[in-house]
Amino acid sequence: MRDGHIHTQYCPHGSNDEIEDYIKRAIEIGLNEITFTEHLPLPEDFKDPSPENDSAMDIESLHMYIDEVNKFKKKYKNKIKINLGIEVDYLEGYEEETKSMLDKYGKYFDDSILSVHMLNINDKYYIMDYNKYEFGNIIDILGGLSSVYYKYYKTVKKAVSADLGDYKPKRIGHLNLIRKFNKVYPYNYENNIVLEELLMLIKENGYELDYNVSGLLKEDCGEAYISGELLELVKKYKIPVVPGSDAHSVNNMKNYDKIECLITE
Repeated sequence: MRDGHIHTQYCPHGSNDEIEDYIKRAIEIGLNEITFTEHLPLPEDFKDPSPENDSAMDIESLHMYIDEVNKFKKKYKNKIKINLGIEVDYLEGYEEETKSMLDKYGKYFDDSILSVHMLNINDKYYIMDYNKYEFGNIIDILGGLSSVYYKYYKTVKKAVSADLGDYKPKRIGHLNLIRKFNKVYPYNYENNIVLEELLMLIKENGYELDYNVSGLLKEDCGEAYISGELLELVKKYKIPVVPGSDAHSVNNMKNYDKIECLITE
């Protein structure tokens, strides 16, 4: 059992639960490998669209995060495999800046995830999973829900194809994050050509997917972020998946026991 997507107290939009508490919980529920995946600091000249400016760590926190995870890797080496990881936010138009950051810090990480949370619309960035009201605003700007899905998956395709250097993550995070508010804005994406093109590209690049169950805990979602049509395509193209709780608190790991049955559904 492995959890490849866990956040820490260094996540500005997370909880204050300590790294060691996550490790103890992982051992308690029988995991034998975990990856901490805190958000890589955003480029210096990028303005965080979050009202709280809390999308990612700052550089000082990154250094502390690296030191602390490495400390616990040594302390628990005989009980559980701990990977020092990072979650890289793909920012369309900031590929060079992201590559520069990975060139500098990528050597320190054992594992990593590449995710899309922000959409570039007319040179302005929007956090599409921030809340249902902002999601509704994005629908209005793009002229419809289907256009938001199209924009999201096209952006993920750009992330998969982007040159982010030797330390670019090889795992794509919560591929169906676009469905975080699906109960409010339901959408049937069967026979979505863009989605199939994306899965083919992921397969061609030899990437794997974050099988992320955090959507099960979201009031307006209620499903894993690989499910439905997407899950069938993942099976069709035999793309490897790595289970991930995307826990932002120790309590968020409580649904982890559902992952195995969901993957094989």
